[in-house]
Formats: sequence, structure tokens, C-alpha cells
Amino acid sequence: MAIYALGDIEPRIHPGAWVHPDAVVIGDVEIGEGSTIWPCAVLRGDPGGIRIGKNTSIQDGSVLHCVNVYPTIVGDDCVIGHMVHLEGCTIEDRSLVGNGSVVLHQAIVRTGSIVGSNAVVPDRMEVPTGMMALGVPAKLREASSKLDVIAIAARDYAEKGRFYRDNLRRID
Repeated sequence: MAIYALGDIEPRIHPGAWVHPDAVVIGDVEIGEGSTIWPCAVLRGDPGGIRIGKNTSIQDGSVLHCVNVYPTIVGDDCVIGHMVHLEGCTIEDRSLVGNGSVVLHQAIVRTGSIVGSNAVVPDRMEVPTGMMALGVPAKLREASSKLDVIAIAARDYAEKGRFYRDNLRRID
């Protein structure tokens, strides 16, 4: 797998996390226990840093970056879909960011919230607990309780990560 120090700053990856061999993790990045980083995901931890909590999935092709004064923080039990861009934002515990979404500087996605696929959450927007952010730019909508769906997806990806860690093998 492509894990790089940036000067003397090395990523901190919990031994119980799983990073796919084709993912890239650079610099000031911390990945919590049970979290999974999938193929072609890039976590580039320049000064500011990236923190991924426990049992969170960062799915295929997603790009996480930070800004010197704005770290990127993703909490526990989150699902970050395919081709997501997170930069200098906070995604609180048990939230879901749908495929193709962008969440920008100082935006906060509160616990149990959803960013819909292809939405753009602009600088400094807050998505309150239990709400959905949909569209470009994102607008807030009431969400029926989706915490159970997010929990199931987070658990499934943690289990899938353990399966991949034990069974993935390159054959070319």
C-alpha cells in the first residue's frame, strides 16, 4: 500500500484498520480501529491533518484533503461514499456522505445527518442532526430517521474490511 511520510510526519493507522493496497495515505493522517480505506482513495494530510474515527469507511476514489487552519475530521461509524471530496470540514459520528459529494471548508455535517449523492456542501454550511443536504449548492431537507441505515452500512463496511484484509490477494 502507498503510505508516505511527509517530512518527519507519518500517518498513524490503527492495526485494526484496513487500507487497500491501491489507496494513498500521506502525512498527518490518523485512521481509527476498524476503519476501511478502499481502492484509489487518497488521504493527503498536509499541515492541518486528517482524522478518521473508528469503523468508518472511506470508499473507492474518494479524496480527503485539509487546509493549514482547517483539518478534515470524520467521526466514528461514518460512511463516506465513492468519489467523495472532503476538504477542511467535519463529519460527525454516524453520518453518511453520498457518492460524488463535495463538503468544503468549515462545513459541519452533524451526527446522524446525510449528504445526498452529488451534493455540494459549501464553506461554513452546517447540516443539523437528522437532516439531509441535497443539491448544488446543498439545501436542507427533513430526513426520516436514517440512523439505522447508516449503522448497518457502517457495520457492513467494517465487516467487509476484515474479509478483504484476510482474503484479498493479488494474482497478476
